[in-house]
Amino acid sequence: MEYSPILHSLHVVPSPHVKNKLFVFCIMLSLWVYMIYCCVGYCSTMPNPTYGSVNRHESNAEVSDSQAGSSLGASRDLLNNENDLDSRGEEWDDIRGETKALDDNAMSSFLNESESKKLPQAIIIGVKKGGTRALLEFLRLHPDIRAVGAEPHFFDRNYDKGLEWYRELMPKSSEGQLTMEKTPSYYVTKEVPARIYTMSKDTKLIVVVRDPVTRAISDYTQTRSKKPDIPSFESLTFKNMSAGLIDTTWSAVQIGMYAKHLERWLQFFPMEQLLFVSGERLISDPAGEMTRVQDFLRIRRVVTEKHFHFNPAKGFPCLKRPEGNSKPHCLGKTKGRTHPNINPEVVQKLRDFYKPFNSKFYKMTGHDFGWN
Repeated sequence: MEYSPILHSLHVVPSPHVKNKLFVFCIMLSLWVYMIYCCVGYCSTMPNPTYGSVNRHESNAEVSDSQAGSSLGASRDLLNNENDLDSRGEEWDDIRGETKALDDNAMSSFLNESESKKLPQAIIIGVKKGGTRALLEFLRLHPDIRAVGAEPHFFDRNYDKGLEWYRELMPKSSEGQLTMEKTPSYYVTKEVPARIYTMSKDTKLIVVVRDPVTRAISDYTQTRSKKPDIPSFESLTFKNMSAGLIDTTWSAVQIGMYAKHLERWLQFFPMEQLLFVSGERLISDPAGEMTRVQDFLRIRRVVTEKHFHFNPAKGFPCLKRPEGNSKPHCLGKTKGRTHPNINPEVVQKLRDFYKPFNSKFYKMTGHDFGWN
């Protein structure tokens, strides 16, 4: 065979120096392709940094609040307030700016893949006008608590929308943080215990209770502020005033029959999973009640007496930052309304009516709230 220079050149083996350059080039090319791929995928899945979804969720809550009835059976509910600020998650007037700042900081949290939306592990289930909004705001001071502000009303009004809809309402939380919500009507709605049990039998349940007579008057006061033409408290309380027969179909009266509602919950949850917070002590000794709540939730005792400042004008404690000298922040204008003067005879008849219910409630919970 004749020698061919051309064929010989085609079989030249590249030098080790050339091989190294080719190897480095291939690695760099692969890295650049991978980086471009990641950037394209990240941008396509990046959430829109607006408050549209939040507003949509709040809008859903507002619509649900306008629907009639809260599943109280045959309850004659004149206190179903379509414009109730409590049920729409009224924020504290003085800390709205700080809340927005926290939301802005939270915008970057979506970059943290360890955070995700979870179904609540603890729920404040009641009661209306007991102090649930104050308790929720106190808890939101805790770094291990993530709570939705608006009342979802999932288990009583929006259950047909499914658990994924419910999960989307929750704030993102990381490992070790508890997700919470509050909807006071849950405690008195007969279908709710079974529904929460179906979601998770380990859910921790918190109930803020208050003297049922004072609670009923507060309930009525809230309604009258929006519907000035409603009948008097006295006429709504009795089926027959001359006979002194209490109208237990009126929700303002029915909610305060705590023992009756508790019987339904105990069919699904053991007493160890329920904590009953005193609405009165939440005002007179907020730090003490918060210690009980934090222990029940098995979180650190972070919220203490240094976080509270009693406001005598409003009649309840306000929050303050222990590390600074900023002005204490109080609940909004709708809190601490002045109650109307109620006929003392009517008040006494209500106290007599509630006495057996209170005594039974004390025995069931193992705690004397001192309402009798």
